[in-house]
Parts: sequence; structure tokens; C-alpha cells
Amino acid sequence: MAIAQYRSKRKVSGGRYVSSFKKKLRYLGRLPTLTKMDKLTKKSLRTTGGHKKTFLLTADTANVFDPKTKKHAQLKIETITANPANQNYVRRNIMTKGAIIKTEKGPARITSRPGQEGMINAVLLQEKEGK
Repeated sequence: MAIAQYRSKRKVSGGRYVSSFKKKLRYLGRLPTLTKMDKLTKKSLRTTGGHKKTFLLTADTANVFDPKTKKHAQLKIETITANPANQNYVRRNIMTKGAIIKTEKGPARITSRPGQEGMINAVLLQEKEGK
């Protein structure tokens, strides 16, 4: 069965909206893209206006920004260490925005949305110094 993303048939008061409504392709939704850690694979969809949306199915590298040196580097992802969206995603190696990944230069937080943007951008985490 298709996933639909259109207005509810019910009003806030509980009454029904009466309208002549037909299902349209633009109201079609889809399941979340759970980007995993593996060799790079992408998929693209045609969206409204003939545009394309590219999303990642799997990835093994990330564009990492180092705040100390103010430079970007493309680093290999070793593992996923934490994911505040869902702790079970760590076991399944699923990457979402906010996930902590272990890279060659240290831990980094993902700042992009891999399932929506088609790339993984991350920022190196600063090590806290003793007081």
C-alpha cells in the first residue's frame, strides 16, 4: 500500500471535510532512507518540477570539517559510535543527522541528512580540556 502525505479528512472539531479529492502523485510519500555504512551507493528520484532528489543508501566516507584548522577533508568512516535518534541504529550501522562517527582524525558529528541530501557532512568534535 502506498504511503500518502495529504491533509486529514477530519477537521480539528471532528467534522469531515467534504471535497472532490483525487489521489495525486505529488501526495505520495516514502519510507525513510536508512543510510548504512558500506561502499557508496546512491539513488535519485524525480520530484516536482522535473528536479532530482539524490539520497544515499550506503556510504563509507564523509566530508569532515576541522574547526581548529578551518579545513575540510574527505575521511573514511570507521564505525558509528552513537546515534541520539535511536540507540538501535548504532548496532545496525545506520547514519542519520546528529550521529557520532569514528573517523581517521577522531570522532565527528554528522551535520547533513544523508537520506535526503545525498552526502555526509560532519564536524570534528573538540576534545574537552581539564579545568
